[in-house]
Amino acid sequence: MSRVFDAMMEGLRGNLLRMGGRAEAILDKALRALWERDARLAQEVADDDVEIDRLEVAIDEGVLKALALQAPVAEDLREVLAVKMIATDLERVGDLARNIAKSAARSAANPPIPFPAALTSLARSSQRVLRRSLDAFSRTDAELARAVLAEDDAIDRAQDEVVESMLRALERQPTAASQEVDMIMVAKHLERVGDHATNIAEDVILVAEARNIKHAAKLARNR
Repeated sequence: MSRVFDAMMEGLRGNLLRMGGRAEAILDKALRALWERDARLAQEVADDDVEIDRLEVAIDEGVLKALALQAPVAEDLREVLAVKMIATDLERVGDLARNIAKSAARSAANPPIPFPAALTSLARSSQRVLRRSLDAFSRTDAELARAVLAEDDAIDRAQDEVVESMLRALERQPTAASQEVDMIMVAKHLERVGDHATNIAEDVILVAEARNIKHAAKLARNR
């Protein structure tokens, strides 16, 4: 490919990594708002999410320009498409962080309830796989991407533990139903963050190895 294409890709990668950094930051801020019962911090998340949306638009425009003007093929084409797909996942992580922040704001306005241990563990795991998936992209590291995939089942189990814990709490303390339902929703949002990290890791493997492993287990079962 030409130097022009290389420059385009450098710009796209840079914007994507900035977008990833923003997504990590607002997820962390949303969780701090939850743990600290800080409604002001929760509001900042909604404001910060706008920058993620701006970066996604810039990436979309860059991808279209690269496809239209450079007509990339093979590995170059895979990387352009991966950038687009990863940007979509990161935009959704931003939306999930905003949803967590909304739960945090509601929680701050109500009497506190104990956070289940599984929720704090789930939060750490979701943040970790997001960080690792972005590291894998920045280094085109398929091995690190596979390490992200290996954590998906544990994240799913942690979400189930939170749901079970909150349902038991709901039976014991029905007057705190709104807070307990919010914790269930936060767990679901964190599990979805893990799913988006998995998607990013799969895109890294597509670029690095020219192998599309999305839905591989499900497709294998249905053969």
